[in-house]
Amino acid sequence: MTESIRQGTRRHKIVIIDGPNMTNLGARNKKVYGAINSIEELQLFSEEFGDRIGVEVETFVSNFEGAILEYIHATATTADAFIINPAGLTEIGIPTKHALSETSKPVVEVHFANVDAPPTAPRGLPIGPWDSVFRSSVTGVAMGMRQYSYSSAILGLAMALDDETFLGADL
Repeated sequence: MTESIRQGTRRHKIVIIDGPNMTNLGARNKKVYGAINSIEELQLFSEEFGDRIGVEVETFVSNFEGAILEYIHATATTADAFIINPAGLTEIGIPTKHALSETSKPVVEVHFANVDAPPTAPRGLPIGPWDSVFRSSVTGVAMGMRQYSYSSAILGLAMALDDETFLGADL
């Protein structure tokens, strides 16, 4: 029997939101996005990883910022934390940034690529680097590891939510 990596046993609910262009995942640059062939495959990967570590993962994807805002508002009271791949909203998604901040929940920004890297870097975007509007307000960032950025964010959030001193709680 293996010991759990997590300190707690609560089944936290982590909501993953994928933004514009992520619905085109299977047709995107394989150097950057790897072998994941669809957004549905990524969602299943994330949900199954969450199950393996005792976390409920709920997924949502939209190419429309208004739909993303409505989804954040609808899940703000039931989610313990959020993961956002802003994708096409990375440099312009101020309303989404505000909506996530207003939930007062931990948020991790994820990207398949290293969006801070130049196009010549192995994990950089051909049109990078990008200046994320989310970076200044999120709890953490996981990027450059393709779909593993998602598993990193899920595990990190689960462990952080198990820690009673996380996010400035009294030590």
